[in-house]
Amino acid sequence: MAKTVMYLLATLVVSLLLDSIVRPRPVRGRRGVGALLHVLVMTFAFGVFLTLAGNAAVSAVLACALMAVFTVASNAKYKMLGEPLVFSDLALLAAVVRHPRFYFTAISARQRVLMALGAVAALVALLFLISLDASPHLTGAVILLAASGGLWLALRSGWVGGVMRVPDLEGDLQRYGLVATLLVYWRRWRETADPPACLPSAATAPAPPEVIVIVQCESFADPVEIGGDASLALPGLTRARGDAWQHGDLAVSGFGAYTMRTEYGVLFGRSEAELGFRRYDPFLTAHGETTLALSARLDGAGYRGIFVHPHDLGFYGRDRLMPAIGFEQVIGEDGFAPVPPDAGRYVDDRTLGAKLGELVAAARGPTLLYAVTMENHGPWDAGRVPGSPGGLDAYLQHARSSDAMLTGLIERLGADGRPALLVFFGDHRPSIPGVSMPGGARHTPYVMMRFAAGGVPVSGAGRVDLTPDELHHTILRCVQ
Repeated sequence: MAKTVMYLLATLVVSLLLDSIVRPRPVRGRRGVGALLHVLVMTFAFGVFLTLAGNAAVSAVLACALMAVFTVASNAKYKMLGEPLVFSDLALLAAVVRHPRFYFTAISARQRVLMALGAVAALVALLFLISLDASPHLTGAVILLAASGGLWLALRSGWVGGVMRVPDLEGDLQRYGLVATLLVYWRRWRETADPPACLPSAATAPAPPEVIVIVQCESFADPVEIGGDASLALPGLTRARGDAWQHGDLAVSGFGAYTMRTEYGVLFGRSEAELGFRRYDPFLTAHGETTLALSARLDGAGYRGIFVHPHDLGFYGRDRLMPAIGFEQVIGEDGFAPVPPDAGRYVDDRTLGAKLGELVAAARGPTLLYAVTMENHGPWDAGRVPGSPGGLDAYLQHARSSDAMLTGLIERLGADGRPALLVFFGDHRPSIPGVSMPGGARHTPYVMMRFAAGGVPVSGAGRVDLTPDELHHTILRCVQ
């Protein structure tokens, strides 16, 4: 028993030291409630491993290794995206297992080497410790039950109930630590009430535009703002702004990732203030909000919805969510030819634009097309584009492809002749080391073009800066 207590204390000390290096670093140490929750959670983890392994040393190594993984992951995310680990990131674990390359290529080579060395060292240590003593240890069950009871009481106490009531991820992490913030934010997320239902506008007669094309462009930003050079201006974006009914900056919350936050805002029209702790991954609760969706409301107004995303629709559960919110047809990566080995990782935007043009030509009656692109997904390493050193040069080549798609859609809708609406926006800025970094501006461009009968662009409000949820409501006003 004394040896078990010693290993438990060692686990708590090491885990607290690891917590102290999580970025952003604490200014004056952690607050008491944060330390309490950290101790209870790590005791719980130690109890789980001790119950399963029956070896106190093994349990200590596993618990500390788990804390080390969270620390490294949070710091890597903070360096790349300007945001520490949050509870909703744990929902992506299945996606990491299914598509490891999609995530691990975003981690630097140095970090991958350190993770591999750490895994090997932990494995060797575990094999050695298990060889010393692998007998069952019922003490683990007692520790597990005690820690569970302590956590249950703490989470229901006024002491914990009075903290972290409003989302402030960086500030709360500095005050309370990573473990406590993960736990309490999850708790607040569970406590968030569902929004009131919004009935589709079934009584609204279909009205111009007859065709609505909305393109959510992956990592699309204005190269002039990123590179600081006017010569980098994209001709399609410049033309669209000149002919736009409305255009401006889209105030997205994510940087370098979190497509689903912008996507949710545009599709569901709820602000982050309304979402509260659901803001970090609103797709996790979107199935309870289907009547709020733009596609559901337009479906009630007579529009046929088509969702297009040339990638795995299992990401964020789009394969189940999109049909549930009114999209009659959902087209994934199987709707496109396989990407040739020398053509990059993802379906390029020109190919996607051609597909959207075909769908516009085939549309009969009021139609909503919502597309999510993939070509611009990072990282922007050297060698991504043959002959390119990576970084801004690689990004620009793909951004020009997105711009060509925008130009093609403008010409397609102009030639179509039916009243139409084209909405094009970036979901977040790219994370390019040394060029586009966390801590700076986050906005992306958006343009809305309205075409009258005959394909003539219609001028309107001019420049208006919006948030994604405001863009949702602006689109609805164009239809009603």
